[in-house]
Amino acid sequence: MNIVLLGAPGAGKGTQAAKLVEAYNIAHISTGDLLRAAVKDSTPLGVEAKSYMDAGELVPDSLVIGLMKERLAKEDTAAGFILDGFPRNSTQAVTLDAELSDLKRSIDAAIAIIVDPEAIVARLASRRVCKVCGFIGSDADTSCPVCGGEMYQRDDDKPSTVRNRLEVYEKATSPLIDYYRGSDLLVEVEGNHSVDEVFASIQAALA
Repeated sequence: MNIVLLGAPGAGKGTQAAKLVEAYNIAHISTGDLLRAAVKDSTPLGVEAKSYMDAGELVPDSLVIGLMKERLAKEDTAAGFILDGFPRNSTQAVTLDAELSDLKRSIDAAIAIIVDPEAIVARLASRRVCKVCGFIGSDADTSCPVCGGEMYQRDDDKPSTVRNRLEVYEKATSPLIDYYRGSDLLVEVEGNHSVDEVFASIQAALA
């Protein structure tokens, strides 16, 4: 089972990806993780990507596609995979389909977790992170329940920033949603429920 996982920042993609990996024993492929690993290992693509990252520029699609192609060729993806954070636009989706075709593979479903924007703003605005151990809690935590450290709000979790992130996501992703809908691969799941209820909806859609 080969899945593209879509959803706005704060929609719960990471949580659902972890549950999908456990339930279906498939590989979780995150663009961010791929880039960090390639840079750390100083692979040819990693060295090239690092030059863009150090300059504060976006890593070109061609490099990201190259990293993705290398990752998809590994044995642990034989049973399937979840793509998290890629593709980010319809151009990347078209290129991905072509590269997968070369590997005799294809996307089986594009799952979009739909959450009301204001619910996401409220969810992220209440998030707090421990300065010491990185524990993620809420504004109800006056101190870290794990280590007792000071909890703080990250700048990108502030309401105005969250709304801007959601606007950027919407502009970039709307054509991508349309692309997968046009390919009859789009599965839209209501994300304004508990983690287990959302996961049950995803499983029902994939059945």
